[in-house]
Amino acid sequence: MSVRELVVLGTSSAVPTRHRNHNGYLLRWDGEGFLFDPGEGTQRQMVHAGVGSHDLTWICVTHFHGDHCLGVPGVIQRIARDRVDHQVQAAYPAAGEHYWRRLRHATSFGDTAVIVRRPVSGDLVEWPAGPVTLTARPLSHPIESYGYRLDEPAGRRMLPEELARRGVHGPMVGELQRRGSLTLPDGSTVTLAECSAPRPGQSAAFVMDTRLCDGVFALADGVDLLVIESTFLSAEAELAVAYGHLTAAQAGRVAAECGVRRLVLTHFSERYSFEDEPRFVAEVRETYAGDVIVARDLMRIPVPKRDIAPKWAP
Repeated sequence: MSVRELVVLGTSSAVPTRHRNHNGYLLRWDGEGFLFDPGEGTQRQMVHAGVGSHDLTWICVTHFHGDHCLGVPGVIQRIARDRVDHQVQAAYPAAGEHYWRRLRHATSFGDTAVIVRRPVSGDLVEWPAGPVTLTARPLSHPIESYGYRLDEPAGRRMLPEELARRGVHGPMVGELQRRGSLTLPDGSTVTLAECSAPRPGQSAAFVMDTRLCDGVFALADGVDLLVIESTFLSAEAELAVAYGHLTAAQAGRVAAECGVRRLVLTHFSERYSFEDEPRFVAEVRETYAGDVIVARDLMRIPVPKRDIAPKWAP
């Protein structure tokens, strides 16, 4: 059965709290599992969330600050221990190769050969990733950082009423989909365009530690699901700029300008508690009227159902 959901493993920024673990996000997408920024404690959070090492097909690290990568050794060692037999691609900034090697071989363990390195450099990198294309773009942070985006190709959805009206049924439907046209027993011809409608591909983006920059907007453009850092509220906007982070208001602006369908805020400074969550939503609402979720650890957030109408815009 097709599953498209975000499993939130951790939502804190540099310092974990009693209620928020370090970062960690598993995006499950039609049999693929994209683990973004496994911070310290991710392996244990996966146990609490009911997901396992066999669910992982990609590990995507945005940058090599500890709250975004210190869980890598435990996750890889768990992949080895559980004898995962499929390849697990590992994307990370190429400039941090020395950090990756330290994390990849942090301790003595029975190693695995399934981890495939995918170092990222340049302004745009794309990989085929099962049912989607995975894209990486640079962000603006004190050290090299990349955001990621998933895109499903557009397709067509069949219209049962049109199929029935033209007498197309059973194996004939598959033949019509494969060939684009079909000759019926009475000699008439029916085309795929007559019995189907465009089906837009779905998309998701993951934007962590960054200031506002072109890469943020390119990654978020028109996505169904945007997972984005909102480390600070606007009262700390100067700190956000200095340390290379976003405020909730800026996250809302990105979602509004890019026509995002569902906005997930995360990566909160330890200075904020659950009681501050309405303040984050209030800042977002200054510009964005769409669906907004303030993430908490172990939430499961579905990718919005396919939208066949134009996406929300301000």
